[in-house]
Parts: sequence; C-alpha cells; structure tokens
Amino acid sequence: MTGQVTSFITDLPTGDHPTEQLAFKGGWIYWSQGSTTNSGVVGLDNNGGANQSDIPCQDITLSDNVFISSLSPFVATSGYSPFGKQQPGANIPAFFNSFTGQVRQGVCDGAILRSRLNDSTHAIEAFSWGYRNPYAIRFPPSDHPLAGGILAGEDGADERGARPSNNAPDVLQLGRQNPDGSPDYHGWPDRYGFLPSSQAVFNPIGGGSDDLCQSPPNKPFPACIPDVLANDVPIANVLAFPPQPITSPLAIEGADSSFTGVDFAPDAFVTGPVRPGAVLYSLEGDFGFSPENATEPAPVIGHEVKLINFNQLPDTPLSLQIQNFARNSTGDQAFVAPNINGFNRPTNVRFGPDGCAYVVDYGAVRDQGADSHVVGTSNGSLVQIPGTGVVWKICPM
Repeated sequence: MTGQVTSFITDLPTGDHPTEQLAFKGGWIYWSQGSTTNSGVVGLDNNGGANQSDIPCQDITLSDNVFISSLSPFVATSGYSPFGKQQPGANIPAFFNSFTGQVRQGVCDGAILRSRLNDSTHAIEAFSWGYRNPYAIRFPPSDHPLAGGILAGEDGADERGARPSNNAPDVLQLGRQNPDGSPDYHGWPDRYGFLPSSQAVFNPIGGGSDDLCQSPPNKPFPACIPDVLANDVPIANVLAFPPQPITSPLAIEGADSSFTGVDFAPDAFVTGPVRPGAVLYSLEGDFGFSPENATEPAPVIGHEVKLINFNQLPDTPLSLQIQNFARNSTGDQAFVAPNINGFNRPTNVRFGPDGCAYVVDYGAVRDQGADSHVVGTSNGSLVQIPGTGVVWKICPM
C-alpha cells in the first residue's frame, strides 16, 4: 500500500548462478544458491575474472593445483580464490567470502540454504551443499519414501572458463542435513554425477569459451585447442580431499539437459503411466557451449518434461523408474523445425489446484552453438526470440 519494498534477506552471492528457486517447510524458507563459477575456479568467463569466487559451506583444504587462464602473461588461479591468486594447499574457512574478505555465517554457494520465517535476524543455515547449480528444488510429501530430504535438480559444468569440462551430466540429488545440523555434501567441484571429475569422459575438447581460447591474450579458436589439451587435461582437483563423505546422486541426466523444475504429482494426476508419489521434471536444454552430445538418430537432449515413478513395494529397495513424458515429436526445439508447435525451453513445472501440470516455457533462445539453434547471427546470445514464450497445461484424460 505504501509503494515501498522491504528487503527480507540481502547480499547473497551471485556470479554464474544467482539465488534461484524457493521451497517452504516447517517454518523455514529454503532456496537454491547456485555456484558463482562454472567449476570452482574464477576464470575469464566470469566477467573477465572480476566476479567473486565460490564460498564453501565447510572448512576446506585446496589442492596444489592451479588453473591457467593465460599463458603469456602467465595467469593462474586456485579454486575458491580471487582471479589470478594462487594459494596451493591453503585452508579456506567455512563461509569465507574472498570478495569481501569476511565470514558471514551460513552464507555459501553451490548449496541449498534456509532461514526461519519468524526470525527477525534472518540468520542463515546451510542445509546441503557440494552442488554446481541445484536449480530446481521441491520437498516430497510427508508420506513419500524421500520424505525428510529435498529433491534437487542440479545442472552440471560446461566447456568454458579456466577449468573447462565436457560431457558433465546433470544430476538428480536428494539433499538432507546431517543429524548434527551440518549440511551434507554432494561432491562438486571434484565429482560430476557418480564419477570423479578427473575421469577421461569429462576431458575438455577445446571450445571458444575456454579461457585458453580467449584472444587476446591467447591464441584464437581453433588454434588454441592444443594449448587446452596440454594444460586442462585431465581435469585437476580443486580440493585436496572432500570435507566429508560424498552423498551420491539418485540419478543422472544427459549432459546439457538442464534441470529447471520439479514437482510431485497429486493423486488427481495419477493415471496411465503416472503412479502415486510420481515426479515430473522439466529439462530446458543446452546453451551451445559444447557440440550436441546426442548421437544421431537419437533426439536432442532436453527441451522436454520427464516422469519418475518410485518403486514402493514392501520389502524391496527403493528404485526410480524414469521415462519420457512430454516432448516434441522431433525431439528438438520447436522453433528449429518449421510448423512445429511444442516445447522450446521449459523452465518450470508445477501442479495447480485443479490437478493439472503447468509448464512454463521460456521460448526460443539464441544460444552460443554453431548449429541450428542460432537465429540471427547479428543478435546477442541467450536472448529470447519475442513472442515465443508459452504456459502449457497438461491434464489427465
């Protein structure tokens, strides 16, 4: 009524990924706090190195590795450190923000954070961490086999920056605070899905967004590829060791599929392939940092909504059964092919009070790929094409 805005929680970290989705439970507000970098290291892809470094949720020890952004002049950076600062083996305290040089209790990134709604001090706690970008979050119902945790769709690392990678999967995680009140840990930045990031499957192949391909000061793409392969392969660890045992993901999705929304189906939606307790999740699709990972004639990864059913039979281990649910007939974005009316970039899915699923579709986007996703080369990348946004409604028959 006054026309004034009163801030609730302020000065949260931002960079590659900001403060994102919300969830509420038991008098708490929860939110996903994405990492400020692509893979734990500030590079030229982070506003030319000017952005802040990541903030750990626990005390960590850095590895002896540094990550190169320029060969001449030589510029290299340690993880969780300002651009160009090398501190091999350093101990970084929990919640230390190298941007400000201060510790703010509870504030870290690559995490799910929470604060009590009725706490006037807005004190923050880390609930779960060790994610790159736990973008999509949702609490399961109280009678669900996942009750007590928070379901998170995590978006994996890209081929770019000072620590580039290729083929990093997107991941479905279950975050759950430890009994002592500390956050559990899910392995990023040194684990991608179920595997260590040093596995050859994640080796960069050389791309125009890699730091060593930024010209100047480095050779232009593709002449820079030998420098990338010589200095960035294999992917070196950021940490000397994990701060606690790693909680493995529930499942993984294809590289660059991009989790954006997740919700639990109400009973009114249970019919056909949808079973009680099922989940729908939306996949936005890639942004062109790497070549498309799907091999023909397989469809493009993402740009769809998928279904998870949970096996809840008595005396059997919990299992996830994942299947296609709603996608374009071509498997690609709708705007690529003529006369197709369908998903471009579904960015969220939520069930309404009528029992129907509502899918928000950002629309057609100019991305950074050198393929058919680029529309109008004179335009900037990651820009929406006007008039292509949609809200889709999916109801049981």
